[in-house]
Amino acid sequence: MEITDIRVFPVDEEKLKAFVTVVFDHCFVVSDIKVIHGPNGLFISMPSKRRKNGTFKDVAHPLNSETRRMIEEKILARYEQALALGAPRRARRPREAAEDEADQFHVFGGLDGPDGPSNDDALAAAPRAE
Repeated sequence: MEITDIRVFPVDEEKLKAFVTVVFDHCFVVSDIKVIHGPNGLFISMPSKRRKNGTFKDVAHPLNSETRRMIEEKILARYEQALALGAPRRARRPREAAEDEADQFHVFGGLDGPDGPSNDDALAAAPRAE
């Protein structure tokens, strides 16, 4: 399993720092992963849904700690890269922002995909927030 694309949507909240969408093997997407700032630094929270009793259950998650560590390291590295490139922070969820600004700044993974070469050049040329 390989992460082939990562999109980071920074938000302007105290603990929640970003929403992230990850594509695996060019064919499977996991959306609404969260980057959270906790007492011990940044970590990711997998997408979840609220149960009737008020608790939350992950709807997608790694089955072992090695896979979780790999996903978390790549997401957090891409998050830091997005901040360094000046990605705008939003007060809205990524789907709402994407509907309003479909062509705005996104951070993509840097691996070659089925549609052509790596997105590293596009990343380097991405518009910066003013």
